[in-house]
Amino acid sequence: MKILVTGGTGFIGSRLALRVRGEGHDVVVAGQLNSDAERARAAELERAGVVIHQGPLQDAGYAQSIAAGREAIIHLAAAQHEANVADEYFYDVNVRGTETLLEASRSAGVRRFVYGSTIGVYGESDGAALDEQSAPRPVNVYGRSKLRAEEAVNSYRDKLETSIVRISETYGPGDFRLLKLFRAVNRGRFFIIGSGLNRRQVIHVQDLARGLMLAATEPAAVGETFVMAGEEIMTTRDLVQRVAAALGRTAPVWRAPLWPFLTAAVIFERTLSPLGIQPPLHRRRLDFFRKSFVFSTAKAKRLLGFTPVIAFREGAAETAKWYREQGYLDR
Repeated sequence: MKILVTGGTGFIGSRLALRVRGEGHDVVVAGQLNSDAERARAAELERAGVVIHQGPLQDAGYAQSIAAGREAIIHLAAAQHEANVADEYFYDVNVRGTETLLEASRSAGVRRFVYGSTIGVYGESDGAALDEQSAPRPVNVYGRSKLRAEEAVNSYRDKLETSIVRISETYGPGDFRLLKLFRAVNRGRFFIIGSGLNRRQVIHVQDLARGLMLAATEPAAVGETFVMAGEEIMTTRDLVQRVAAALGRTAPVWRAPLWPFLTAAVIFERTLSPLGIQPPLHRRRLDFFRKSFVFSTAKAKRLLGFTPVIAFREGAAETAKWYREQGYLDR
């Protein structure tokens, strides 16, 4: 297949592009080179023979150029972690960028359009397992903008073969989001904020890449929305203990109350964000310690035959090995 992956210099996009390239597909990526991590991933992609196109998806001319000749587009590019920008930035990138790419895809004759959404559209679980029928209740601008983008994708159902994948927390070699956790545990300096009993279902990036390709190829995926999450339900305490085991370290036992950090995050957001300064701590960063998400992935299993196969203990050990090989962890 001739595939375009947007967000291709991001963690998930780069791993997906390398995987499908290795499977023999003709893959190109759209991505940015705004950070050391993105530039390192771009170099890795180029070594594998993957062509990278830089540009804003909101630009109709750019969107048309990268969609031309592609059979399938897996759209992962998004504004996500920025905490020093106005809300309009998220809608510009996540909604208008998606709308522009959808129209370019229709014009170019793209057959399948897979949208990489987020479990953030749910806001938070009340304890029951969430699935594709659960009501979305996003609580921040990122989740709200991603839900709006889902609506844009669904509006093209009669023009393109569309599919939406709501992606759970993703980890694995190449991920820098959990690097701080691995480093702190490795140095014996990590402590849990709050009870550590919030629940999560993380998914290994290679399992997710396989699921995204099923969404891009299987007839049963057309017009459907899927939740893709790992099989294991873990508390944050469980996750940290397994990271410690992967590193050969003693699991941390220290805990701190949540409220001082939450208060500080609110103060930083209100004082620094309006000045265009990235807050050192913000509420979305604390979601790691306070939000619970539990999912049913029965629909993806039933329609796509998709079941994650990489257990977290195995994936954490593989990730720790990659961090060490790259020089990101003290030996």
